[in-house]
Amino acid sequence: MIRKTLLASLLLATAAAGHAASAPTPGEPAVKAAKYAAATYRNDIVETLARLVSYNTVADPKVPSDQNPVHIAFKTALKQEAQRLGLDYADHGWVVIVGLGKGTERVGVITHGDVQPVDPGKWKKSPFVLDRTSEPGKLLARGAEDDKGPIATALYAMKAIKDRQVPLSKRIELYVYMGEESDWGPLVEFLKTHEPPQMNITLDAEYPAVTAEKGYGTVAVTIPNQGAEAAPDGAPYIAEFGGGFFGSQIPEDARAVIANATPEVEKLIRARGAKQDGMRYTFAWQGKNLAVSAKGVSAHSSKPEDGVNAISMLADALAVRDWPNTTAGGVVNYLNDMVGTGIHGEKFGNIAYRDSFMGPMTFAPTVIKQRDDGIEVSINMRRPQGKSTEQLTGEVNAALAQWQGRRLPLANITVRISEPWMQNNPPQLPTLMGVFSYFTGMKDPKPIAVGGGTNSRLFPNAVSFGPTMPGKVYTGHSEHEFITTKQLLLNLQMYTAVLVELAK
Repeated sequence: MIRKTLLASLLLATAAAGHAASAPTPGEPAVKAAKYAAATYRNDIVETLARLVSYNTVADPKVPSDQNPVHIAFKTALKQEAQRLGLDYADHGWVVIVGLGKGTERVGVITHGDVQPVDPGKWKKSPFVLDRTSEPGKLLARGAEDDKGPIATALYAMKAIKDRQVPLSKRIELYVYMGEESDWGPLVEFLKTHEPPQMNITLDAEYPAVTAEKGYGTVAVTIPNQGAEAAPDGAPYIAEFGGGFFGSQIPEDARAVIANATPEVEKLIRARGAKQDGMRYTFAWQGKNLAVSAKGVSAHSSKPEDGVNAISMLADALAVRDWPNTTAGGVVNYLNDMVGTGIHGEKFGNIAYRDSFMGPMTFAPTVIKQRDDGIEVSINMRRPQGKSTEQLTGEVNAALAQWQGRRLPLANITVRISEPWMQNNPPQLPTLMGVFSYFTGMKDPKPIAVGGGTNSRLFPNAVSFGPTMPGKVYTGHSEHEFITTKQLLLNLQMYTAVLVELAK
């Protein structure tokens, strides 16, 4: 199975290289429309983005999107923007479609209007007000990159094509789904009765183009309530441990409380934590209890290498002794035994592996939360092709069983693993590579794989195209989300040119 999958990856890479080598230069109508878009709408696109990010479209688990007042208000604003730009608009509840032109052949642009949760206290200004001044050149807001920036960009790409009266043989449709970050079910149901465009690009990942996505997974366990009696009388023990915000964010906050602490314990933790790059610690005494707060760097959980995981690092900083298996102590022992400070599952039994095209599996704790029956530890997994779901699930369960035999029983064990996705030889890939190369000057671009999952896998012939440049940190899902004005305008040029090329 592994050999066959690796061979498939090599064949894909070879095929992709062939596409890139023959990537066509965009034609004159596409280039002129792209330059017109950036010159004409460089200010308007920022104003539209400011309007879109002003709506807090985080999912409410108690209210479906099609009944959520804020989501409805966002769609009303989107409708007004579309109509102002001379584009048609259709509201299907969870899905909005903004269109340009006629024709049975269609080109789809796939985006989403919902956003991830946000902690306003971590922002210089409100995350729902476009901050244009705190960091010159950057436009900061929740959704600026993921995915309201791409929505605004697509709107003005379509407007520029309309202004230039570029002859189109295909209709262009912008899809805005309102549950990508929380619930794909309504979109799956919608596509059972709605015929999607024959060719699609998704504006929710990276350049040059994404033709493969890792599968999403979660390994969640509960360390059952043990009580303080698990610790010897008078000995230091970990009384509390928690951290993280949501499952698809690398956590930048974690906190522990050590009961019966001593100055020597604090000294050892300080010394160990001081060796960790990118971490900051604060210590506070309350009687015999020592509270330790950890601050790392948040990132999208599909790219744990872009963040500094406060949960993993705090557990490692506490690894100055073998802690008694109190509830919180069991959490720390579990994290240090099974995860450590690595991001590839190297310590979790035999689960670690990699694929030559899709890269290594990533494995990072994201949320530690208190439950009535104990403390739940959730680990986010992004797995490439190369192992079957059955094999990987078996390896996870075997590692958990081994740890329980050595340490203590676990409860509420949940292992969810989805399949990786790959798009073989998408017909629009040469066009995407040609446009990207022309506007960036990067020669011989190649498609890539990413750890994140997008709605590409639900649409026919879909390939992700931006909005993030190669080598740049993707800021969506972080507490410092932004897009630069320069990148916004570059995206506008590339999206305009691609749509002209694909719909002409």
